[in-house]
Amino acid sequence: MIDFLDKDFIENPYPALEQLRAEGKPIWHEGVQMYLAARYEDANEVLRTKSLGRIFKPKDPEFEWDVFNWLHADSILDSEPPKHTRLRSLVAKAFNRNKIESQRPAIEKITNELLDAIEVKIHAGQTFDVIADYAEPLPVKVIAALLGFPQEDEYLLRPWSQSIVKMYEVNPTLEHQNEAKEAAREFADYVHGLMLDRKKNPGTDLISDLAAVEESGEKLSAHELVATCILLLNAGHEASVNAFGNGMVAALSRPDQAALLRTRAREIAESAVEEFLRFDAPLHLFERTATADTTIGGVIVKEGQKIASLLGSANRDEKIFERSNEMDLLRNPNPHIGFGAGIHFCLGGPLARLEMGISLPALFERFKDIELASTPKRRPTFVLRGYESVEISAARG
Repeated sequence: MIDFLDKDFIENPYPALEQLRAEGKPIWHEGVQMYLAARYEDANEVLRTKSLGRIFKPKDPEFEWDVFNWLHADSILDSEPPKHTRLRSLVAKAFNRNKIESQRPAIEKITNELLDAIEVKIHAGQTFDVIADYAEPLPVKVIAALLGFPQEDEYLLRPWSQSIVKMYEVNPTLEHQNEAKEAAREFADYVHGLMLDRKKNPGTDLISDLAAVEESGEKLSAHELVATCILLLNAGHEASVNAFGNGMVAALSRPDQAALLRTRAREIAESAVEEFLRFDAPLHLFERTATADTTIGGVIVKEGQKIASLLGSANRDEKIFERSNEMDLLRNPNPHIGFGAGIHFCLGGPLARLEMGISLPALFERFKDIELASTPKRRPTFVLRGYESVEISAARG
């Protein structure tokens, strides 16, 4: 059975996931006390079945985990209808397609500024880290600007986010648990302060919009607003950073795919982004809890039991994707579930697609001879899969 903490598995989980799919049904994992749905059909059904809920279980002791607990209990991600319906409806009024598309000029501006800084390094004969210098700061700056965070405080966001999301891994260490508690408190206090200021002095930022939205007499409570902002910050950049880094490493490790990006990046940007999301998914596991006995893939998940949708495995299912273990930046159709499905489809997904659709071709149009300069350093995590650093060498275009 899969060992989620095994270093070799974390480095390359796909052979083990392929064996799991070969079982032909969800398999019970004693170590994590849940079923694992590895096939596309089963994983997709887990995400869409209404009797499988996203049920948050508060952590104990309550006095230590108080802020972390309500940040999740009052978020869209960890609630179900009718609460989820109310929250998502209110948030959708502020964080909608038009709001996201309106960020295009800002994304283009930030992209060019980051590329200018990278060009200085390249001119000096240096390599650059495509994570630290590009994939990470872009979405952080975009979502921070969208929410109206002061530019001088942007550096706080990524460490807070990474400390909190480490709790989504299998069996987080005591050190990571303590970091998550502290980050939750600091992050919540900071956003709460911004919320109070925006209620007195509203602007055009998303926090002001969220404070003002109302539907049928319903508004977001203070806890719900803070939880929503933190979820948007986390979801608004984690997927983008990891998908970009994973995709770049995969593409540059394959001469035929690297050649496509070097010569046709603008033309193939849309399909390339989708293949980045499919081939090495940024999110690998999303768990649900049965609120009633539920059958998935011929297996009965009893009320109260958990089942996980293994997104990365589903996206490599050979029954759905031809040459599923090969990267194909021209792949069409590409019905991956990298951003999930159903009512918990990733809130940050549309923004991540826009950011990568702009930043990927811009990188290859600005520079030539882009290639890996050293072995990329992977993050030691499975659920949120990504790289810590990816050194790139390039020449000015």
